[in-house]
Amino acid sequence: MLFHRVANTLNYLDIKTVVVSCGTCYDQLQGYEFEKIFPGCRIIDIHEYLLEKGITLKTGQGYLYHDPCHSPMKLQEPMKTVKALLGDNVLKNERCCGESGTLGVTRPDISTQIRFRKEEELQKGEAELRAPGALGEKENVKILTSCPSCLQGLSHYGNDLQNGLLEADYIVVEMANQILGKEWLPAYVDAANHGGIERVLV
Repeated sequence: MLFHRVANTLNYLDIKTVVVSCGTCYDQLQGYEFEKIFPGCRIIDIHEYLLEKGITLKTGQGYLYHDPCHSPMKLQEPMKTVKALLGDNVLKNERCCGESGTLGVTRPDISTQIRFRKEEELQKGEAELRAPGALGEKENVKILTSCPSCLQGLSHYGNDLQNGLLEADYIVVEMANQILGKEWLPAYVDAANHGGIERVLV
């Protein structure tokens, strides 16, 4: 019902693309039959949208990538998109992060056991990144993902590596930090608060 109200309120706009950053949101929106509410509209993950627009980050820096159990990347195999965005020096890190939506809250006993296995995978990934010199011996390891729940789960492993810390973030945030600079978020919020967003009451 709410989306119909949004469509009616914004009927003067020609909405062709809805960009999402969460696999669960993607699937839920598809279930709403979006094309009937916003004719001709498509849903796309933000990372696939960036790639479509030719926005990539090829720094040669080494990363680990955690592919969510519920990936929002639907157009091709997620790792292909990740490497196209970040370069070839990205290693896929296997195993569930242990967060799994509400699993970490509702069943911490099971979640903790899952985390032990993920910790082993992270240490293995760290060793693989450091071996060819993609990272310095004490340099922090960055693990990127495309899921808000997984990001929360991965943030629990910060001190679990052999050397340095594990820094978890979204791919798109890492790209923004590298391309736009570390102050991109406060600059965006300031611009949005001073006429950058059209306020619509639904």
